[in-house]
Amino acid sequence: MINQFSIIHNENKKKHIESIVAMAVYQADNAEWLKEAIESITDQTYTDFLFIIVIDGPVPDSITHVLQDAAKSDIRIILARNSHNIGLASSMNSAIEFGLQFNPTFFIRMDADDISEAHRLLRQITYLKKHSNISVLGSALTEINESGRKVGARVMPASHKQITRILPRRCALNHPTVVIRYNVFHDGHRYDGDLTNTQDYFFWITLASEGYIFRNLKDRLLKFRRVNNFYKRRGLSKSLNEFKARIYAITKLKQFSPYNFFYACGVLSLRLMPGKVVKLAYRLDRHLLERFSKH
Repeated sequence: MINQFSIIHNENKKKHIESIVAMAVYQADNAEWLKEAIESITDQTYTDFLFIIVIDGPVPDSITHVLQDAAKSDIRIILARNSHNIGLASSMNSAIEFGLQFNPTFFIRMDADDISEAHRLLRQITYLKKHSNISVLGSALTEINESGRKVGARVMPASHKQITRILPRRCALNHPTVVIRYNVFHDGHRYDGDLTNTQDYFFWITLASEGYIFRNLKDRLLKFRRVNNFYKRRGLSKSLNEFKARIYAITKLKQFSPYNFFYACGVLSLRLMPGKVVKLAYRLDRHLLERFSKH
């Protein structure tokens, strides 16, 4: 089935915008969390952006009402719709393509159940303007539960060397925190639309192999929603794709060590275990990652 991507609300009159913020919305999203996510972007201290929200297939009325109200109250919000559900990667590619007409410099990711800190975009855009060699900039994040209470944190390796060294073992950027220079897309790169998950992991590996420079800020610029089924939701498909991504990273980045191969196989086995075991491993992983990030 061929997807029909269409713009259903656009009151923007500007021909040039510095940044594009992109979010995809799905049938199962929580309307209240979506409202919080949208407001966390429209209330940013940085203002030179368009906020493209892609409705990926049919959504309930509660979500439609949140989107319509938000679009009416802020002309920077553009609503788009896919004729059917095509996934995050293809939705982001459509937003990227649509954004090209505004000649933007930066592409900013956001998810429908997270909350950006008010200074997130200003902090990241300012940093990228001062460091023109960096193409992909992520940040640390705070993990929150369904009630918005802090339950953890995720601090990623900061330097490009650290990020690429750890890529064969784990995705070293928090995808909802990322800002990407548009020159990456002008060079022809896109998310792999055939992937329904782990699309960001594969994308970072490809970009790293092509020589693009990465960086993570230590600042916790986003509140990431970690819900009750967080440890159970990966499933076989995601687990297998993560394994393929690790093998892809080992090959593309030429990091052929026994440890990297052992790690890839070990994590695949772990993903198939009960949720309680995965939860314990996740906590250990957070601890080891934070220790790694300090060196």
